[in-house]
Amino acid sequence: MATGAHVLVTGGAGYIGSHACKALARAGFVPVCFDNLSTGWAEAVKYGPLVRGDLADRATLDAAFAEWQPVAVMHFAALSLVGEAMTDPGRYWRANVGGALNLIEAGLEAGCRKLIFSSTCATYGDQDGVLPDEDTPQFPINAYGASKRAIEDMIGNFTASHGLEAVIFRYFNVAGADPEGEIGEQHRPETHLIPVMLDAIAGKRSGLVLHGTDYPTRDGTCVRDYVHVTDLADAHVRGLRWLMAGRGGRSFNLGTGTGFSVREVIDAARVVTNRPVPVTEGPRRGGDAVALVCGSDRARAELGWVPERSTLPQMISDAWAWSQRPGYSG
Repeated sequence: MATGAHVLVTGGAGYIGSHACKALARAGFVPVCFDNLSTGWAEAVKYGPLVRGDLADRATLDAAFAEWQPVAVMHFAALSLVGEAMTDPGRYWRANVGGALNLIEAGLEAGCRKLIFSSTCATYGDQDGVLPDEDTPQFPINAYGASKRAIEDMIGNFTASHGLEAVIFRYFNVAGADPEGEIGEQHRPETHLIPVMLDAIAGKRSGLVLHGTDYPTRDGTCVRDYVHVTDLADAHVRGLRWLMAGRGGRSFNLGTGTGFSVREVIDAARVVTNRPVPVTEGPRRGGDAVALVCGSDRARAELGWVPERSTLPQMISDAWAWSQRPGYSG
């Protein structure tokens, strides 16, 4: 594989995309960030050029493929707020599915047939007691998960008819920040548990709301499997190498196989930061599954992926260090 090959990274100015860009650069690739900066940050684009564009704009996509001639695409750009997906599902179908269709067609017309797709464990839905592996039936319960499932189906159609080769990664909950402090999690608005909790600890918001305390779990709060963002980025580079080696399309779950409840995450944060967490209890949010924990080790077995930083204390510690840097606004 030639050093310096370009990889088009949609959503490369966002949380996960920017970490993937750093991992790509370290692996010898040139990440070309394609982002409309509606939720991403221009200052996170540090490892390659920025193309400011929207996936709905086919002309800008075509121009990016023509100029940079990427060997592959990593597709992160998407709307991803579960609450918003419940109240405005049409926006999710238009942006996520329509954008992915434009991207796939533009890539194929440019001769770029290798795709790494950022999917989600939300495609599995809420299946009581099931630890999903890659063959578990998918029953998404909100428009976010449903739109991602639809894109997976779309990928299958283009694979069969046009020779698209795709690695699909279904993430569990992503957390943490770059250990070197160059990039981290900073959404607009921020809805993820760990950064919201850390902002509450630091006094940057009034407190953390527990969204539901009556779930059928060990302490009444939702259970999730957390994976460090740098481990996730490493998996994407491994997925790219898988495709470049001609090994064909494959789906992989990315999680640790260990679930933590919201209350357990709060307890861990108290220990890591040595500070109290201001908490109030609130009602459940629509679209939230009771528990989502990875039930597969396919990524470990086939990609050689080891989530080295994906312990709860490490993820919270890295996120805390990022949130404490000068200039962070939460």
